[in-house]
Amino acid sequence: MTNEYIFICIYLFFGACFGFVTYSQRHLFSEGPRKKLNSDNTSALEGRVFWVMVCTCLWPIMVITRINTAWVLFKRKKQSQK
Repeated sequence: MTNEYIFICIYLFFGACFGFVTYSQRHLFSEGPRKKLNSDNTSALEGRVFWVMVCTCLWPIMVITRINTAWVLFKRKKQSQK
């Protein structure tokens, strides 16, 4: 294997691991924080497989959206304390 293939394999492996780890918090990886109960109600296997497939390819974007959601939650918490 050449270096390019090794980097692609590492990227995909990390994305799959990221998907498995963040599945229970997937409601926080949207355009804004949502309640866990309002997230989709698919079966656990279908939901997990889809989430892992999305994260495998798009994990850098998912990290950025999670940072945005954390920022929104931080600002809401700060405003509610005033």
